[in-house]
Amino acid sequence: MDTAVNAVSDAGYRVTAPRRAVADLIASRTGHFTSSDLLEEARARQLRIGRATLFRNVELFVELGALERLDLPSGEHAYVACEPEQHHHHVVCRACGRSAEVEDSGLQAVVADIAQRSGYEINVHRLELFGYCPDHAGVGET
Repeated sequence: MDTAVNAVSDAGYRVTAPRRAVADLIASRTGHFTSSDLLEEARARQLRIGRATLFRNVELFVELGALERLDLPSGEHAYVACEPEQHHHHVVCRACGRSAEVEDSGLQAVVADIAQRSGYEINVHRLELFGYCPDHAGVGET
């Protein structure tokens, strides 16, 4: 995952072997994943990455914008790889976990209106949309 490694390097952090290993684990994923998923995969690959190291690096990648945290409908949280510095939102399939980035599409105007009406200075927002991807369309219907 060059994006995470580049973000680490650009921010002035050292690109250590454990950071690169965590970045490689992330690059091998499709859709959203949890830190526990990464830890399980690291153990299966017999990588020598401790739990604390893995979790700490995931949080660093979030801080640097190479990963984004998703709050799932189940109450759990997961992560998805993304491009730093491009404001976007995610659509996540509830069946397979595949995710797609979508442009802001006018949400900034809504946020500005909310800020103006509430008196708050809003400097961060995030939107997560959940449903079913084209491969699983109709799964949620009863």
